[in-house]
Amino acid sequence: MKKYLRAIIGAVLLAAAHGYSQSQLPPGTQQPDAPVRPAAPGQQQAVTVPSGLMEAEGKIEQRDFTGARPLVEKYLNEHPNDARGLFDLGYLEQAAQRDDAAIADYRKAVASDPKQFEARLALGLALAGQNKHDEAREQIQVATLLSPSAPNPNAQAQAFRALAELDRTRDPEVARQSLLSALRLSPETPEDLLLTARIAEASDDGETAEAAYRRLLNQKPQSGIATQATSGLVHLLLKQQKYEDAEPLLKTALGRDPDDPSLNAQLATTLIAERKDPEALPVLEKLRGLEPDNPAVDRMLADAYSQAGHPEKAAPIYAEMAQKHPEDEEILTGQGQNMIRQKRYPEAQEVLEKAVKLKPEDGDAWAALAFAASQSAQYSIALQALSMRAKYLPETPGTYFLRATSYDNLHQTKAAVDYYKRFLQEAGGKFPDQEWQAKQRLATLNKVH
Repeated sequence: MKKYLRAIIGAVLLAAAHGYSQSQLPPGTQQPDAPVRPAAPGQQQAVTVPSGLMEAEGKIEQRDFTGARPLVEKYLNEHPNDARGLFDLGYLEQAAQRDDAAIADYRKAVASDPKQFEARLALGLALAGQNKHDEAREQIQVATLLSPSAPNPNAQAQAFRALAELDRTRDPEVARQSLLSALRLSPETPEDLLLTARIAEASDDGETAEAAYRRLLNQKPQSGIATQATSGLVHLLLKQQKYEDAEPLLKTALGRDPDDPSLNAQLATTLIAERKDPEALPVLEKLRGLEPDNPAVDRMLADAYSQAGHPEKAAPIYAEMAQKHPEDEEILTGQGQNMIRQKRYPEAQEVLEKAVKLKPEDGDAWAALAFAASQSAQYSIALQALSMRAKYLPETPGTYFLRATSYDNLHQTKAAVDYYKRFLQEAGGKFPDQEWQAKQRLATLNKVH
């Protein structure tokens, strides 16, 4: 959102306040010598720029911000409460990326002239850029009720678009109405299609969202906005588990924008979901290079290494993550499971015991602990872990077999026989090696007892 709103500030406000053909003056300027403030709502008379700001605003239009600043400051020394001058100074501060100073100037401009559209909109956008969405919305809402210094439907439409962007997740229906208001004032743009899709997605209207994303991709298949449309469409497809549809879209988009982190992350997620871990690995390795300090990427790469049969590559990543985040149960569980793949059973048991203390309801962590403990001949601990797992997850043939072997090694024959039988009933030929072992142990135990 911050990038989107900053783009509006740069493209719209400059046009609204400075970029018009009337001798480089704002719209409606007809009499350069008459110090008239911007017109109030509904007024259609000519609006002129104060003579002391004419040269400054000409330089602003030419993006000569260094040359404009002393002229604006000189004017404000003589007219400290002039709303237009304060707006110009705020714009210069924002161009220099001094957002706090810009906000202060825009506030002064609004206080001086509460009906100045440009200052209201600029203040709202600047506040939105600092994630102060409630206050930003208040200012932009007021701006939509005002008029620019002279009739300018495009500027008014952008106020409605900014309002729609702010509301799209918290109140999608209100956002939709704001976007419709913008479209009554100006033609539809590709950005409007993207916003339409995002509003629909926030409303759980996947059909409308998908149609808007696809329409945008058909209109602008090679543009920068196509990357955002692809990412949005793929997000919908992944939620629907349509991985085969998502993969070619992502590969096409990455052919155009190979270093986009979002697209690379989505492709890696898609390939992992398709169980194409070997293909996912180079994508994740590249993504880690693009975002070296992203813990989510580290975790994905470590998990993928482990699942793809490269636990030795995953181990240092898990170790680094565990050192940075010793209280993160998911990291510890992943590290413990990776240690099991390395046959480091005592170390895995120690790590997994920490994990289940942090999150006792994680059945998968209890299962991994049970296996690590059984491989370390800690059969009582294995049985305790299996009992805890059963509180959160249903039994499986694997848990029945692990219970049976643990009881068998503890010489608790009756329980071992019972669980070997349960295992054989549930296995159904899917675990031939374990089924053969279970039958052999049952025959032996039945002979002995």
